[in-house]
Amino acid sequence: MRVVIDQVSQRQQDILALARLHGRVSVEELAARFEVTPQTIRKDLNELCDSRLLSRIHGGAVVASGVENVSYEARRLVAHGEKRAIGEAAARLIPNSASLFINIGTTTEEVARALGDHEDLLVITNNLNVATLLYRHPKMSLIVAGGPVRRADGAVIGSAAVDFINQFKVDYAVIGASAIDEDGTLLDFDYREVRVARAIIENARRVILVADKLKLERSAPIRVGHLRELDYFVTDALPSGALREMCAEHRVDLVEAGAEPSAHETPDAAA
Repeated sequence: MRVVIDQVSQRQQDILALARLHGRVSVEELAARFEVTPQTIRKDLNELCDSRLLSRIHGGAVVASGVENVSYEARRLVAHGEKRAIGEAAARLIPNSASLFINIGTTTEEVARALGDHEDLLVITNNLNVATLLYRHPKMSLIVAGGPVRRADGAVIGSAAVDFINQFKVDYAVIGASAIDEDGTLLDFDYREVRVARAIIENARRVILVADKLKLERSAPIRVGHLRELDYFVTDALPSGALREMCAEHRVDLVEAGAEPSAHETPDAAA
C-alpha cells in the first residue's frame, strides 16, 4: 500500500487523509479547498479509485471498502442527518412495552437515541454506545451482552455474546449492515460481529434493518443475511428498483425516512 501511496500527488495524499478522517469527501468541497476545478478533483478521485484507495460515489468518494471498515468516528460523520432521520423513523415502529435487541452500528445508535420517550422497554444490546445512551432512562430495562469488547467501536462480540443472545426471544431486532448488495445480500466486515448479528436475527419475532442509501454503494466480504429475512427496511431513500421490487416480493415494509443531506455531503450533479 505504501508504494501505491507514494505514487500519488501531494494533493491526492491530502484528499486521502481527509477521506480517512471524515469517511467521505465531495468534489465541490475539495475543489474549493484546493482552489482547483471540479474536473481536476474528479481526475484525482478517479486515480485514487483506480489504485483502490477510495471508492467513487455520487458527488465524491469514500474510503475504499472491501475487507476493512471505515473507522467508527468517520462512520458517525457520514450521512449523519440521514441516520438521525432513519433512527427516528425506526423508533416509531417500536411500541411501548416491547422487548428488543439493538445491534452494533452508528445508525442503530440513532434508533436508541430516538427511543428516549418510550416506556417499559426491555433493551438487550451488544453495543456499549447504546448502553451509554439508554442506561439512565428510568422507564427502560437494559441488559448488556457479555464478551470481548472491540476497542474500535464498543461492540461486544464473540461466542460468549452469541451464547448470551441465544437465551432470549424478543419482539424486535434492530440491526445495521455495512453494505447491501444488489441481490439483497446484507454484508459486513467482522465474522465475530456477524455471528452475533445472526443470533439476533434468529431470536427476534420482527427484524428491522436500518441503513442509509450509501450502503448500496459499498461492499464487504461477509454475509450477514438477506433482505427477505427482514420485516422492515428503514432507509433515507432507496434508489435501487431491484431492491424495491424485492421488498415488495418478500413483504418487507419499506420506510423511506428522507433527510436533507449533511452540509459536507452536497451532491455534485455532474459527477
